[in-house]
Amino acid sequence: MEPEIKLTKLASCAGCGAKVGAGVLARLLGDLQVLRDERLLVGFDKSDDASVYKLSDDLALVQTVDFFPPIADDPYVFGAIAAANALSDVYAMGGEPKLALNVMAVPKDLPGEAVHALLRGGYEKCYEAGVIITGGHSILDPEPKYGLAVTGFVHPDRVLTNSGARPGDLLLLTKPLGIGVLTTANKAGLLEPETLAYANRLMTTLNKSARDAMVKYRVHACTDVTGFGLLGHGTEMAQGSGVELHLDTAGIALIPEALDFARMGVLPEGMYRNRSFAEPQVDPGRTELAIQDLLYDPQTSGGLLMAVDPADADALLAELAGTVPAAQRIGVVKAYRGGKRVFLS
Repeated sequence: MEPEIKLTKLASCAGCGAKVGAGVLARLLGDLQVLRDERLLVGFDKSDDASVYKLSDDLALVQTVDFFPPIADDPYVFGAIAAANALSDVYAMGGEPKLALNVMAVPKDLPGEAVHALLRGGYEKCYEAGVIITGGHSILDPEPKYGLAVTGFVHPDRVLTNSGARPGDLLLLTKPLGIGVLTTANKAGLLEPETLAYANRLMTTLNKSARDAMVKYRVHACTDVTGFGLLGHGTEMAQGSGVELHLDTAGIALIPEALDFARMGVLPEGMYRNRSFAEPQVDPGRTELAIQDLLYDPQTSGGLLMAVDPADADALLAELAGTVPAAQRIGVVKAYRGGKRVFLS
């Protein structure tokens, strides 16, 4: 019998909302000396989701690590969400995850049954993805944390980054937005059980189906939408690619309950960090403030944002429909004209 544990009460922040802000992170990494290697195809210089190292003409290694404090009270659900979120970074690069290592911190008085349930959630989500957990590392910490270091593989010529978007590309997204707002409302005891169950289903849904579909088409850039929100990750894509993103807010799937809470002012701290980072690059037009808030909202285990060749966009969107939580066409990539990078309409 698993104990009744409310993990979110043991942490001061939750999920990807705990990430260090993008602007702060860039300053912290700014002057670090790094070893140069011509086989390193993707490093941290373009804020990509994972690193890619070329092993041969036909094989490259994809590596990432992701962990965070509890986003769910149930240990099993938390483990599954954290695993799905970590695996997503490899999917976003167009890769196939194969191996993983646990990264875990637990309070010394957390019941063993709860720790076992947490690990089981991670193991079963990895099993679903076809990934083998081969070990890991754990420490004692007053605040629980869990995630994975993931290794995957990709062909060196088929690596997807967030800096390859081209003018004319159409923008597709595979999950709705609003998870950060919902989890904030849940910590305040405001969320209905059915809405919480829906949020957990979204966060435990792998991006495997989205990845498996997109690698069949001419996708020029991809990133998963997680802690920096759609506008944070979109800004990084626009800057890295040297383009503008024009987003049609009417085409973006927003979780209705999350929009209601945003209009009430129930917002996560991470939303403000994301706004501080990305807002100087965003022209909001006449977009309602609450909708803007959801576009800055930190997502945990969010969907994939793809910049797709316009000749392939309809076919990819049709294949995604029914296999991902919300297949959406949300905008277009245009040539950079100077000034703002992301435009809302």
